[in-house]
Amino acid sequence: LLVSKDLGKHLLEVEDLLQKHGLLEADISAQTERVQALNAAALKFSELEGYQPCDPQIICNRVNHVQTCLEELEELAAKRRKELEDSRQLWTFFQEMEEAEAWIREKEKILAAKTCGRDLSSVMTLTNKHKTMLGELGNRRALLHQTMKKGEKILAKKSFSSVGIQEKMREVCLRWKKLEEVTGLHQQRLEDALNFFQFSAETDDLVAWLQDMYRIVSSDDFGHDDYSSQALLRKHRAVVEEVEKHRAAVLSLRKQLALLAPDHRQGVDVQIRVVEVEQLYGEVAEVAVLRTQWLQDALAVYRMFSEVHACEVWVDEKEQWLEKMEVPEELDEVEVVQHRFESLDQEMNSVMGRILDVNQVVQQLVDGGHPSSDEVRSCQDHLNSRWNRVVELVENKKSQLSSVLKIQNFLLEC
Repeated sequence: LLVSKDLGKHLLEVEDLLQKHGLLEADISAQTERVQALNAAALKFSELEGYQPCDPQIICNRVNHVQTCLEELEELAAKRRKELEDSRQLWTFFQEMEEAEAWIREKEKILAAKTCGRDLSSVMTLTNKHKTMLGELGNRRALLHQTMKKGEKILAKKSFSSVGIQEKMREVCLRWKKLEEVTGLHQQRLEDALNFFQFSAETDDLVAWLQDMYRIVSSDDFGHDDYSSQALLRKHRAVVEEVEKHRAAVLSLRKQLALLAPDHRQGVDVQIRVVEVEQLYGEVAEVAVLRTQWLQDALAVYRMFSEVHACEVWVDEKEQWLEKMEVPEELDEVEVVQHRFESLDQEMNSVMGRILDVNQVVQQLVDGGHPSSDEVRSCQDHLNSRWNRVVELVENKKSQLSSVLKIQNFLLEC
């Protein structure tokens, strides 16, 4: 049993042989105690004095022979255990290598069947799964490294043929290297897909935002008075600032596109999308400038109407006063009225400046093609007509006062 060359053909068989060998070792251990007891009893016969039933030398030789046989048996048992344990190490190595190969084949099939997703959500899910697989790959790498060390120790002992061990190690190393290459390529594809779909999502968000901005800046609400127009203009300026802030994002689209993988950046759809975003942004910016001008024009119109109303109130007041005023015949009263006209001249100079400003604003609105040009022009003409009427009344009253003064001065001289 101890000189058997059967070391097992697989790990389970070796484990079975080791269990049987353990029983054999236990049996030898039990017999060792028996042999030692028998030898001790036999040696007593070699020490007897007087009558000796057997030659003491024969007894000693027999005891030594039995002891030597027992020691040889124990040596054979120890050698057999070592051989079986070495065999167990060998078949453990091959089983771990087969498990590593099976794990590699499984991951190769998974990687071969994996896609890179169809949208941002699916790509992120696949990326998270791939990260989990990378963790498994790291753990398996450490186990494989330990198995390789076991193989090197087996080779160092030179207990078995090195051909099969070296071949298995080389084969598994090659497959592992290929798996890492495939894993790296798949990771790169996932990163490329993630960058592409993130770019697409950001582009879609930018398009949606620009469409909202276009609806806002193309509004035909310019307010109904000075206050509402000012409020709309303030809001619009905030919108213009936001549009300007997004200019950098639009301009960077081509740079981001250039950083995508060739398969993604060379697609016709994505290139058209970038052009559409640039064109849409240009339209938004252009309409925003126009709306700024329209709001400023509307504000100018409402302010002009307000100024016209103020001037017409003054004109109404002075027109009624002039029409009701009668030129006095007494010198003292004439001088009082004359002082009033001097004050009136100062007021008229001030109002004249305001009317000139109104005329200038009207001209700018008309030249700019404002949609309310006709209404503005009509308002201007009405104000100018009223003003001319007041000027005419003032000149008439001044002429009458001048005549009265001349008569009064002539009478005084007489």
